[in-house]
Amino acid sequence: MTRLSVEMLAADTVQPITSAGHAQLGIAVLAGIAVIVFLITKFKLHAFLALTIGSLVLGAAAGAPLDKAIVSFTTGLGSTVAGVGVLIALGAILGKLLADSGGADQIVDTILAKAGGRAMPWAMVLIASVIGLPLFFEVGIVLLIPVVLMVARRGNYSLMRIGIPALAGLSVMHGLIPPHPGPLVAIDAVKANLGVTLALGIVVAIPTVIIAGPLFSKVAARWVDVQVPDRMIPERASESLERRPGFGATLATVLLPVVLMLAKALVDIVVDDPANMTQRVFDVVGSPLVALLAAVILAFFTLGRPAGFTKGRLQQTVEKSLMPIAGILLIVGAGGGFKQTLIDCGVGQMILEISKDWSIPALLLAWLIAVAIRLATGSATVATVSAAGLVAPLAADMSTTHTALLVLAIGAGSLFFSHVNDAGFWLVKEYFGLSVGQTVKTWSVMETIISVVAGGLVLLLSLII
Repeated sequence: MTRLSVEMLAADTVQPITSAGHAQLGIAVLAGIAVIVFLITKFKLHAFLALTIGSLVLGAAAGAPLDKAIVSFTTGLGSTVAGVGVLIALGAILGKLLADSGGADQIVDTILAKAGGRAMPWAMVLIASVIGLPLFFEVGIVLLIPVVLMVARRGNYSLMRIGIPALAGLSVMHGLIPPHPGPLVAIDAVKANLGVTLALGIVVAIPTVIIAGPLFSKVAARWVDVQVPDRMIPERASESLERRPGFGATLATVLLPVVLMLAKALVDIVVDDPANMTQRVFDVVGSPLVALLAAVILAFFTLGRPAGFTKGRLQQTVEKSLMPIAGILLIVGAGGGFKQTLIDCGVGQMILEISKDWSIPALLLAWLIAVAIRLATGSATVATVSAAGLVAPLAADMSTTHTALLVLAIGAGSLFFSHVNDAGFWLVKEYFGLSVGQTVKTWSVMETIISVVAGGLVLLLSLII
């Protein structure tokens, strides 16, 4: 397993803004994280404010001048938003177009028409994985809940047999696959190659979603045998439309950014010549910004036009897609500010020096840190950005593939055991009409399976490649 050389890092490390010793820095980190956890869990403070306050507490506890701590935080916030803010916005636009045009419903209906009986759970995980690529987790749940309830009721299936695969598909995409905010921030923090991370993420995601989805749903259905709740099924977007996009065009639009980013990674490996014109072209078209922008522009014609959207309606859709992501952008940005404060205080160097003689693999350490923060805060995104900041120095002398695996280890840890401090826990509980205990036995266990299986696969891949 790759270890970091202190000598290699020292030459490139910026002078810390404090000269505190390891003990004081350790206390400062615990104080900063404790403040964030306390504010989020006890006072229900927005994660953006909690991360901002926690960063200042960290700097003060580490003995850094407050003005320098503020500069570190704002610098990290600015660089993080600059790195991933546009990508999050483009992903939100693509997801909104997919939902409002009826394209998502078209994918769902087409796959369900060809599935039945024992194949239905597998169809649900396929639908959720495809739909989950451009959508944020909460949006994906709201979009798929009507389908889950409809299929379970009409086909007389166990709600867990249909619901768990859908939730697993969404959750795996959210935690492991860019362009979701968590993986993007981790990629930016550890300077990983996006294409390689995406490719390895897919390799890890496929067996993970199979085990946590269709296979675990058999057990979950026995543990919690509930009927579809008698409540009004939310209206599907396409029910108010006279027509909607075709299946092939919709699928091609959703998969375009993934194909372009994977093509860039493949060309980089095969050609491996920065001066080569082919590689230079793919470096541009396969960059996440251009790949997502291309998908959004294509979606105007493949999703908006077939649904009968006017230019004004398309403009309204774009505007509506951007408003809900303000909170996400601020959380991600504040997480980047917290990460930069950790780095500038010398915490990364401290972890490096302390862990250099440990026998624990760097990837396992990253997973454990993400797990701890996830359990404490309930937020997968906060866990990802915070853990990425802490373990970023460990990537300094890692290979390209191992740096990508470090991102995936963080993402896997950030999904561990969702419980009562996670908004997703309550979303699933209310939509499925479950008790708290039933939600723990299904949703929480499923999240834990995803985290452990994905983490195990990452460690296994690190031994092979």
